[in-house]
Amino acid sequence: MKNKTLITIVGPTAIGKTAFSVKLAKEHKTEIISADSRQFFKEMSIGTAKPTEEEMEGVPHHFVDFLPVEEFYTAGKFENDVMQKLDELFKTHDTVVMTGGSGLYVNAVWSGIDEMPGDAEIRAVLNEELKEHGLRFLQQKLKKLDYEHFRVMDKRNPQRVIRAIEVCLASGKKYSELRFKTAKERPFNIVKIGLTADRELMYDRINKRVDEMVKNGLVEEAKALLSKRELNSLNTVGYKELFAHFDEETTLEFAVEKIKQNTRNFAKRQLTWFKKDKETKWFDIEEMDKISDYISKSEEE
Repeated sequence: MKNKTLITIVGPTAIGKTAFSVKLAKEHKTEIISADSRQFFKEMSIGTAKPTEEEMEGVPHHFVDFLPVEEFYTAGKFENDVMQKLDELFKTHDTVVMTGGSGLYVNAVWSGIDEMPGDAEIRAVLNEELKEHGLRFLQQKLKKLDYEHFRVMDKRNPQRVIRAIEVCLASGKKYSELRFKTAKERPFNIVKIGLTADRELMYDRINKRVDEMVKNGLVEEAKALLSKRELNSLNTVGYKELFAHFDEETTLEFAVEKIKQNTRNFAKRQLTWFKKDKETKWFDIEEMDKISDYISKSEEE
């Protein structure tokens, strides 16, 4: 499949990846793979900015709206499922577009699961659990996830315990299984494009998106999911802040401002993650007209 190309559009939330990917897919008469781990779940639409039918403009999107929130879906499973889907799509298309802001899931397609993957949101939750329940609680959690590693590690070091659990939850595999894993070669070309913007503009886009979500029914969507709040899929920005509001810990106004703040912090983490990859070519959203030329040159090489 060396004459086949996967064009990947990455970048922080609310930067415009969906609209640009649809434009690109229409130009190439192809389909889109979504690599946004929060948009996988059927019940989470408004809070994840899931693309609407109108926004998709008739372009088929894969891995959107296909799982119940109860299902535990990992980057490792995503890698396997996407590789199967690409094998199918490349039979009728020379080019496929993949877009999303979930770095671990994007990287799973680029080169397989990292030897020791990480997830900042999972880590933050585990640190909260350490504060609330203590180290023994986390030790027992790791013991269930990966007894082999639990037996030989320094169990009295809370950060090492948290790191091992984070790896297990982020990858869906045991920490002990991933220690000697190497990156995989892909049988197709990969063009990596990052979208970015001036920080003030990026933050303004995020704030406006959150206001639009609230207007479109985010509070009601979160309330309908309140009974399932303990699920890993719902431990995410946009929902956990509203769950605190439902518990009467905060006002609605404070919860909405907290969603904006946490989303801005999430966007910074996304940029940090993606900018570690030196093969990604970055474009400001004000100069996206240059991307088509860059793609053409990359496909010719």
